[in-house]
Amino acid sequence: MKQEFTVTGEEAGIRIDRYLSEKCRDISRSYLQKLLKEESVLVNQKSVKSNYKVSSGDQIELSVPEAIEPEIVAEEMDLDIIYEDKDIILINKPKGMVVHPAAGHYSGTLVNGLMAHCRDDLSGINGVMRPGIVHRIDMDTTGVLIVCKNDMAHNSIAKQLKEHSITRKYYAIVHGNLKEEEGTINAPIGRHPVDRKKMSVNEKNGRDAVTHYRVLERFHQFTFVECQLETGRTHQIRVHMASIGHPLLGDSVYGPTKSPFRLRGQTLHAGVLGIIHPRSGKYMEFTAPLPEYFEDLLRKLRTT
Repeated sequence: MKQEFTVTGEEAGIRIDRYLSEKCRDISRSYLQKLLKEESVLVNQKSVKSNYKVSSGDQIELSVPEAIEPEIVAEEMDLDIIYEDKDIILINKPKGMVVHPAAGHYSGTLVNGLMAHCRDDLSGINGVMRPGIVHRIDMDTTGVLIVCKNDMAHNSIAKQLKEHSITRKYYAIVHGNLKEEEGTINAPIGRHPVDRKKMSVNEKNGRDAVTHYRVLERFHQFTFVECQLETGRTHQIRVHMASIGHPLLGDSVYGPTKSPFRLRGQTLHAGVLGIIHPRSGKYMEFTAPLPEYFEDLLRKLRTT
């Protein structure tokens, strides 16, 4: 689909990605920036970068590629659906489930199940491999995950994530005994300088990251905590808690390589997700109970 615009005198001086996001409110700014990189935007018949400032009289041509049908096999799954309407669906993701297809995981993912459940009702903004996915949680993290059924909902939730206005509370068991009852970790997170598969606190190249935590229950060698995210960086809670000397129990990437309870991955559960509904404008909060393995673990810790 091709669209053409002419910049007026009043519009001159703003960045082209901002100019286009105001003209095309159904397209996210991040996707417009992607189109700029791919030279799908021409100004006076020449490609420009996202930081180009438009001038009066500029002739802009925007080419948006047709949505490609996802080449993903729909798989019937028994999804644990917390809530669903015509715009969004909230899933309680189990441990061990990958959210979207990627190398090594092209079947059995949440997206495969959503393709069967929602059929054609998933937003296409994140491309053919991640239809409907506006954010994700790690394979071994359980709990609430929101999926968008259309681009309007996707843009709304993405904006709320960017503005850090979404309520996200996670529950975790960490090694050691935290000194304070509550606290805030404000430390930028970026790629690990040596191991590119890991994240780390990175003052030089990291992005702002803020995690608030409070103690829920103390045990002999471990602490049960609630972590509330202000930002949503990759592995944020895992990296932040490890950075203060309290890695998550079961997390062999950022903590001890061996777990005393034969756990599969970190003990981390997305328990609460609160959003402004993209259509009604009302605040809605969704919860997912702790999974059985987590409850069993808490019971064991209370008796040791």
